[in-house]
Amino acid sequence: MPPSQGSAHPLRLLGVYAVLLAVIYALVFFTGDHSPTPKLGIDLQGGTRVTLTARTPDGSKPNQDSLRRAQTIIENRVNGLGVSGSEVVIDGDNLVITVPGDDGGQAKALATTAKLYIRPVLSAVPAVGGKATPQTGTAGTAGTATPGTAPDTTQLNPDGTVPTQPAPTTEAAPTTESAPAAESTPQPRVFPAQAPTSPPTPPGGLTPQEQAKKEIADAKAIRQSTDPTVQQAAMAAMDCTKSDPLAGNDDPNLPLVTCSTDGKEILLLDKSRIDGQEIKDATSGLNQQQARHEVNLEFKSGGSDAWASLTGEYINKRVAFVLDSKVVSAPVVQSGPQQGGRTTISGSFTAASAKELANTLKYGSLPLSFQTSEAETVSATLGLSSLRAGLLAGAIGLAVVLLYCLLYYRMLGFLAGFSLIASGVAVYGIIVLLGRWIGFTLDLAGIAGLIIGIGLTADSFVVFFERIKDEMREGRSFRSAVPRGWQRAQRTNLSGKTVSLIASVVLYILAAGQVKGFAFTLGITTVLDVIVLYLVTAPLMMLASHSSFWAKPSVNGLGAIQEVARERRAGEALVKETAR
Repeated sequence: MPPSQGSAHPLRLLGVYAVLLAVIYALVFFTGDHSPTPKLGIDLQGGTRVTLTARTPDGSKPNQDSLRRAQTIIENRVNGLGVSGSEVVIDGDNLVITVPGDDGGQAKALATTAKLYIRPVLSAVPAVGGKATPQTGTAGTAGTATPGTAPDTTQLNPDGTVPTQPAPTTEAAPTTESAPAAESTPQPRVFPAQAPTSPPTPPGGLTPQEQAKKEIADAKAIRQSTDPTVQQAAMAAMDCTKSDPLAGNDDPNLPLVTCSTDGKEILLLDKSRIDGQEIKDATSGLNQQQARHEVNLEFKSGGSDAWASLTGEYINKRVAFVLDSKVVSAPVVQSGPQQGGRTTISGSFTAASAKELANTLKYGSLPLSFQTSEAETVSATLGLSSLRAGLLAGAIGLAVVLLYCLLYYRMLGFLAGFSLIASGVAVYGIIVLLGRWIGFTLDLAGIAGLIIGIGLTADSFVVFFERIKDEMREGRSFRSAVPRGWQRAQRTNLSGKTVSLIASVVLYILAAGQVKGFAFTLGITTVLDVIVLYLVTAPLMMLASHSSFWAKPSVNGLGAIQEVARERRAGEALVKETAR
């Protein structure tokens, strides 16, 4: 607490605050990316927010451990894509992915990432208009390359090397046409946009969970049957243009009839031989000798043995990487068995598609499957307009508070204004650092919290100044009234700030989404208000109380209060004189 006399202590307190500001902005300019720009939310800079709802096979509520593991995997995939400023948070039973910028397709692509399996391809037929053509694949030989008639395909090499005998279609570009003896192979790319379909009205008054469970069970009964007749019927009835109720909920221990992600091929797959979690690493790169982009895979120890067994069994046959019950890539095994747990997928990749497939294979296996329940896209133009509106609202609020202080407290209003500016400078630096350290993003709700914080800070000045007036009404001078007023004001201010801080903490814990940003910034401004009150406002007032200039009634606006004090003293003297 500032002392009632002397100016050394107030100056030291002001010096402490100056050092704090210096430390904050040294961290801003000399650490991280050295940029003094805060991290903005999508409602201020534009971007996409996708809410994912977990789907379980029995329609039950997902457990929090599975959600946390899914959050970690998707965060890793976001980092692998190099999407700057993205975040993945758990909101109740949902995952919320936020991707700033104009490319909302990245967030929506992340929403399709779920369970990954490696399955052998038993047969495949081209899909025309989303359905199978009257062409039958040969079980166990689908995708075999033959010189002169081979379809476009991808090749697998052990230990990350190129085959010693070049495949006949190494340089061929992807095509949907194929010779009668061979089936078309899906292009190595991730999920395209699926045509939206309206879900059927749940019959019999079933709840959404019960209806989802029934749809999954019905799809499994047909598309995962072990009966060859049912399998052929499922392939004939498969429509790749419709949403897949089985997505991410297929049984890896049963065969599967499914589509390629581009919707151009319908495949019959054997049971899963390798879980996607056995993939240790996947990277993309340019093969300088072949002048083509490739995806390099590395398996864990258990997956390495399974991969060697699979490639030894399926030489010149196809194996499919199945993500969310869709075939992401189905390359031909060129040689085997492939030992060492390393292999290479090559084909008609671009740098971007190779990187995207590598990240899909590396981070694709999640403990849960998800469906997009909500997607919100904010344009950069609208975000800039929102930012300008928020800054304008803050500037107007600050100007009104300063005008009130100047009109009511005269020159003392400048001390209040200086304290507000000192608080604002500290808040800005802290928000920049929090965005850099913990990923805090400033959104419109956060700006609202900052504006309310301006009002709370001004309220502290009002309480302090009014306590000074009370002391002067008792007949004390401005110099003696300031320290006594501070003694009384700090108790009131601390009580009020404690209540505000408790409300902010409770709101942050119980709220979800953008309301958390409001509670967070309100809490920050509340704490800084107390710091500024002790290190800036009170020391400035102590210094002013020892100045003859600030003691003038025309400067501090306290002339009327001093007149009231004189009249009160005169009245008391008159009463005493009369009593005699």
